[in-house]
Amino acid sequence: MSKRAEILAERIEQGANALAEFVEGLSEEQWRTVVRPDGRRVGVVVHHVASVYPIELHLASQIASGQPVECVTWNDVAEMNAKHARDNADISRQEALALLRSNSHDAAEAVRSFTDDQLDHAEAFSLNAGAPLTAQFVIEDHALRHSWHHLAKIKAALQLQ
Repeated sequence: MSKRAEILAERIEQGANALAEFVEGLSEEQWRTVVRPDGRRVGVVVHHVASVYPIELHLASQIASGQPVECVTWNDVAEMNAKHARDNADISRQEALALLRSNSHDAAEAVRSFTDDQLDHAEAFSLNAGAPLTAQFVIEDHALRHSWHHLAKIKAALQLQ
């Protein structure tokens, strides 16, 4: 197993655990707080983070296997996120946390299978203007960063109350 892959996997787990631990202690009112500026509730955001791990790892795996990521736009991401928010507006804490734990675990296990050569492989990545990005960058910028990014936004939203 690649030491870098193991470190990346551990960081994914750390971020998911930090998000889970924080939201476990929220009141029901806080769980339903709207996170600005995007307008999704805390629970929807947690479920969102959980539900996109498979997509994020698919994109990193595609890069690692020598296939560019083309035709995925930020508009596509916005549409996917809006649909997710509509479909999961009243997600329960138990369901969101179960998915977060399961999908983050699966994502970390998938990352552990990457070799150093796969992590170093770069291909065009349409979400970043077609720049040739490494699989490691895609993992770090998406699956790894995502939980930390939304945890900070949730904390900021709750401080505004």
